[in-house]
Amino acid sequence: MSTLDWLVLFLTLVSIVIYGIYKTRGKKSLETYLKGNTANWWTIGLSIMATQASAITFLSTPGQAYEDGMRFIQFYFGLPLAMIIISIAFVPIYYKLKVYTAYEYLENRFDLKTRTLTALLFIVQRGLAAGITIYAPAIILSTLLGWNLTWTNIFIGVLVILYTVSGGTEAVSITQKQQMAVMMGGMVLAGIMVIQLLPISMPEALRVAGKMDKLNVVNFDFNWEDRYSIWSGMTAAVFLFLSYFGTDQSQVQRYLSGQTLTQSRMGLLMNGFLKIPMQFLILFIGVLVFVFYQFITPPIHFNQVQTELLRKSSHAPELVRLEGAFQANFDSSKVVYSQLLTAIEQEEEATVAGLTGTLKSLKEGQQEIRTEVKSLLLTHDPEAETRDTDYVFMRFVMDYLPPGVVGLLFAVIFTAAMSSSSSELNALGSTTTVDLYKRSIRKEESDSHYVRSSKLFTAFWGFGAILFATYASLFENLIQAVNLLGSLFYGTILGIFIVGFFVKWIKGKAVFSAAIGSQVLILVVHFFNGKGLMGLEWNIGFLWYNAIGCLAVVLFGLILQLFVGSSDSKK
Repeated sequence: MSTLDWLVLFLTLVSIVIYGIYKTRGKKSLETYLKGNTANWWTIGLSIMATQASAITFLSTPGQAYEDGMRFIQFYFGLPLAMIIISIAFVPIYYKLKVYTAYEYLENRFDLKTRTLTALLFIVQRGLAAGITIYAPAIILSTLLGWNLTWTNIFIGVLVILYTVSGGTEAVSITQKQQMAVMMGGMVLAGIMVIQLLPISMPEALRVAGKMDKLNVVNFDFNWEDRYSIWSGMTAAVFLFLSYFGTDQSQVQRYLSGQTLTQSRMGLLMNGFLKIPMQFLILFIGVLVFVFYQFITPPIHFNQVQTELLRKSSHAPELVRLEGAFQANFDSSKVVYSQLLTAIEQEEEATVAGLTGTLKSLKEGQQEIRTEVKSLLLTHDPEAETRDTDYVFMRFVMDYLPPGVVGLLFAVIFTAAMSSSSSELNALGSTTTVDLYKRSIRKEESDSHYVRSSKLFTAFWGFGAILFATYASLFENLIQAVNLLGSLFYGTILGIFIVGFFVKWIKGKAVFSAAIGSQVLILVVHFFNGKGLMGLEWNIGFLWYNAIGCLAVVLFGLILQLFVGSSDSKK
């Protein structure tokens, strides 16, 4: 990066941190520290969006579109419906009870052990996710910039800890407004720059993307194994969104900071209807990068640090051979693309169909070569990271965008990591303080004591996230890693709340046992997914875990309540 890029990057990050600390300085009560109660609807909406829009969104999503097209957008089709349900059914109850955390409601409805169990499930899931949220940009940025991974984790984590511990919920909400401005401004600028760099016109780019199945926005084919279809987006994903936005404290805390119930509802609805266009933009940039690399030779492996290490090894001759084969294949595909565009313009449908088939065959050949490169990387270093999807976008940025813009887009990644991490640490600190420490360990302490405790717990989880990030490893890709981790726990948590809100007949003892049974079921389903158990086989997309877990709590609770009946511990 140039000096200008470094200047843009560090000025952006430091100014956000200083602003957050300055605006929230001074002594705070527990209520103002944990809830804020000052946010208007658009601040809430931006804060909710910033919490969800982690660095993973900007690193992994363009790469996802590059590999798989636009169909990931279907994951968000159920979001507006979920926001409406939460606004009607969830938020009024939280406001009526004046809770600090979502899990306080569960003691009022069931009992202390159910509240504690749910809080612990959240802490386990979100504590691990916080580590991934820090690790996601750290592993990519440390590779691209040549930074030490551990120190990159520490740098990101400490920045977040500073203002989150200092200002609590209000600091998180205030800084997220600036972070969203940086994120969206940077991505819009990136989109404009990609369009300008395209070697063909925009209409031609859309034709190329369409013929290569990259504009496949909607898929109506039903398949249990398919993670992203209209059916999973409107069913399984709705359960995930209901749990994440309705019961996950990192999101609940965002709208509990609202001035009024109406302001919180409007903030949720704002998120519901703006998130899809935002995600569409990010995916579309990934598609444009794909089109760009159909006419400009792409790296044979987007993690160029790995290929450079290979180039300096005894395997260099084999790498050179594969690069030659890749270039020859690419040159052939480039010629076919030119022929394809001409055929499309002349409306020669038969020729278009034939050329499209030829291109897909050539692309399969390129993929086979890339697979050979990955095998060669593993031969050289069995511990090498071969998945390079998350490197696609930032590799393009570093290679082709001008100074200043590169620094801004690195700032986008850092601020996105900070925005989501701060919400997670804020929620972990709040839940640990209110649902565990204050409720069950130190019940009769002063307000200032609990504020100090919340700060200490927030810092504790921050350093814990840094530690976890240091020893984390990449999944298939980062965005799927976070969605999978959430899906393992969210179904059970949502099921407890659904029973609490809508199935009044089920009491505390039954729902507690049902929740444990549901969580065990989900873990069994996951660990034996694709392998089978006791003669039974299944292979389902992880988004369905949310629906299975939720429905299992309700079903198990109904059955168990028949047996516990009046002996239930809830009075």
